Amino acid sequence: MSALTYSPYDYSMHEDPYPTYALLREQAPIYRNDDFDFWTLTRHADVYAAGRDPLTYSNSRGVNLELWSEDLAKRQSFIAMDPPDHTQFRRLVSKGFTPRRVAELEPRIRQITRGYLSAALDAQGEFDFIADLAQNIPADVISELVGVPVTDRKQILAWSNESLGRDEVTGAVTAASAAATRELMGYYAQLIADRRAHLGDDLVSALIAAEIDGEQLSDTDIGAVLLLLGVAGNESTTKILGNAWYQAARHPDQRRTAFQLGRIDGWMEETLRYDSSGQMTARLVTRDVEWYGNTVPAGARLLLIFAAANRDPRVFPSPDTFDISRDTSAAIAFGTGPHFCLGASLARLETRVVLDELVATVHEDYEVGMPVRVHHPNIHGLASLPTVVKAR
Repeated sequence: MSALTYSPYDYSMHEDPYPTYALLREQAPIYRNDDFDFWTLTRHADVYAAGRDPLTYSNSRGVNLELWSEDLAKRQSFIAMDPPDHTQFRRLVSKGFTPRRVAELEPRIRQITRGYLSAALDAQGEFDFIADLAQNIPADVISELVGVPVTDRKQILAWSNESLGRDEVTGAVTAASAAATRELMGYYAQLIADRRAHLGDDLVSALIAAEIDGEQLSDTDIGAVLLLLGVAGNESTTKILGNAWYQAARHPDQRRTAFQLGRIDGWMEETLRYDSSGQMTARLVTRDVEWYGNTVPAGARLLLIFAAANRDPRVFPSPDTFDISRDTSAAIAFGTGPHFCLGASLARLETRVVLDELVATVHEDYEVGMPVRVHHPNIHGLASLPTVVKAR
């Protein structure tokens, strides 16, 4: 079909996938990888349409090729379900992420941010933007929502980071990743048991009390939700923040604009489009479909590559230009359709607050060192970013 080769597990792709995405969009808008048995869609219109058609493109095997399984819902909850089951579970969990409840978190997010930022400035303004700042804020916020004690949060964060490991050649979950996931599952099982004995004002207690069709959720169901929120709640905002900080440093003209009053939202939204932290999602094709003269058969595995869609020149003029003044309303960084990211509003609020605090606290002419990438097929972002700032 095409001389192009694309693997989401290739570490070089994690450094800069966008040239390959551009070739796929233009030369192979429906692409087949025989080695890993999957197809891809990369054009905005195609990704958007497929994302909104759960009957044809099912989540029932999960969103990761390397975790593909018929019974994945037992481990990943509603992210591996289709409507109507997905709708019921999502409605239940979304009670913890209503607009009112998310908005009420802003003062606490700001307080947490100021604490970590103050510590960074106390270290003469030299710190790791990811390890010392960005990853700690969403980890603390989701831990407070779930009910994880302060003393356990660093360990939860370490397990969460470790759980992302994937082999570069085979794409398989690494032994260290599997071990970290088991530790997380064990921890949440104990947390659920503790809350069953002593209910509190947290998401675990709310899930214990909740019912679907008159039946309470099992410990397995609740644990799957916690595992999903614990990892996704940490990773999404961390990567958005790191990408925003890094891309502004790489584009000084845009950084000057970003540091002006009222430009935080543009900075955040353009980062989500230009350097999407969530690269793609997998779907099970439930019936034969035709794409660009090719039959994608029922039972096939299809990747919807949001990050490629967000740089489609059919939708975004000069898509490879980082421009925080552009219209990003068509971007699909958080997906689309029934599986639109449940935590999108929280991720946006956390990102907005942290960038706002940074702009108010440090000078715009900060410096960054050599970044270290996270190696994961779905998640694009940094594991480390040395940074030097000067306090205002």
